[in-house]
Amino acid sequence: MSVFCIYFWGARAAESRRRDKLTWEKLMKLEKEYFGQTRDGADVQRYRLTHPRGASVALIEYGAIVQSVRAPDRDGQMDEISLGFDKLDGYLGEHPYFGATVGRYANRIASGAFSLEGESYSLATNNGPNHLHGGLLGFDKVLWDSDGSESDGECAVRFRHTSPDGDEGYPGRLEIVVTFVLDESNRLTIIYEAASDSPTPINLTNHTYWNLAGAGSGDVLGHELSIVADRYLPVDENLIPTGELAPVEGGPLDFRIPVAVGSRLDDVEGGYDHCFVLGDDVSESPRPAAILREPRSGRCLRISTTEPGLQLYTGNFLDGIAGSGGETFDLHGALCLEAQHFPDSPNRDDFPSTILQPGEVYRQVTVHEFSAS
Repeated sequence: MSVFCIYFWGARAAESRRRDKLTWEKLMKLEKEYFGQTRDGADVQRYRLTHPRGASVALIEYGAIVQSVRAPDRDGQMDEISLGFDKLDGYLGEHPYFGATVGRYANRIASGAFSLEGESYSLATNNGPNHLHGGLLGFDKVLWDSDGSESDGECAVRFRHTSPDGDEGYPGRLEIVVTFVLDESNRLTIIYEAASDSPTPINLTNHTYWNLAGAGSGDVLGHELSIVADRYLPVDENLIPTGELAPVEGGPLDFRIPVAVGSRLDDVEGGYDHCFVLGDDVSESPRPAAILREPRSGRCLRISTTEPGLQLYTGNFLDGIAGSGGETFDLHGALCLEAQHFPDSPNRDDFPSTILQPGEVYRQVTVHEFSAS
């Protein structure tokens, strides 16, 4: 073959790849539709972000909730891999934070109390003696403002909310923006940003429940999990950290190499609900945190984050909830991997600080990458 022919066919191939990429980018799709009404008559919109060859993510304005995640298995079969409800009514009632944006403070604050700059603050105790996930009316139960956008190779939805001074007992007027981005690399990135006019604790996360075999398909005890952490936070009988950063080595919380989630579950009283130490503080850019893989489907979820902690929760209180697609969500029917700061940090000077000062910007980036093989 002549040099000309080699050049010609090489140029044709390059042009074909360029056209394919342009077509792919154009097919990244963002749709918006009516999802229902709150009990006080406010309309709630749903956004659907779609990758033409990969994941599809649905988000609703109520609670800035991830309402659905669908992803292909190794054979291209699409399934729902997150737990949730088909209709808004399910989210308006009691539920275990399915897909929710959680705040002002994700996880627990002991006795629903903390002190800040000489002032004592009391919060709702909605989890036994503790304050959990922002209280009785946390960010998961408010209607967020929203807008969507599309650009080359990605689509995004931005949610905005203002939490007034004194909201659920917290000081300061807090402005929050949470942006969800689905890109051509099949990554769902969540970017959290916030600013306050007074010092206040803040710890935001997303509470999606994952079952990579398909929501309602059974338990996740056969999923293989690895977590990039050599330490974890032991807790007391109320699930409050003792303050120790204990080594995972040789125990049931050692996920440094992939292991079946259920292989040592009997050695953990009540199931996993533990915070793993990813680092001593926040990182400038997302660092690897965890890999979750389901062997039968080949689906894989890789998580990276700027946060110092990752909470593993194995659906220990799922008790037959009727959810999306007519499925029932039973004990250990999904797990959560919640990137966040450490529980009860406002009461512990030895943990990375969660206090946001006026003039500062809180920022967290957590990436979920979907694949199958």
